[in-house]
Amino acid sequence: MVENPGRCIVMHFFNPVPKMKLLEIVKALETSDETIATCREVGQRMGKEVVIVRDSPGFITSRINALIGNEAFYMLQEGIASAREIDTAVKLGLNHPMGPFEMVDLVGLDVRLSILEYLHRTLGEKFRPCPLMVQYVRAGRLGRKTGRGVYEYSK
Repeated sequence: MVENPGRCIVMHFFNPVPKMKLLEIVKALETSDETIATCREVGQRMGKEVVIVRDSPGFITSRINALIGNEAFYMLQEGIASAREIDTAVKLGLNHPMGPFEMVDLVGLDVRLSILEYLHRTLGEKFRPCPLMVQYVRAGRLGRKTGRGVYEYSK
């Protein structure tokens, strides 16, 4: 139980924090306008671009990114293109700084799978994890932290 629910808020930063400009401020049901304003000001003083989001599974970015990454795995599983080709297309065609496989190898496939499983339980079928991703995680291919995910890395 929160003693003062008006002061309950989430400040969702992105890695690497010094380089990433976005800050998602997540307001709970009873978060006060004063708490939101204070956190927005703190974020802006830190040089962040602030967006306000209602508390919901995945907030904004994790929810959208989970779908992009999951769809990329389905495309890889179906043989539509190689991982490198999919990453290149997303970077150049959608102006993302990293492709979905570069991103998941950095974050960790186990982390992405856990997020998708949670979103699947709470939001439904469109978030069902791709079977290929599940296979990679079961095989210990977790990304940079293990030396192999979608890509291989020298330790």
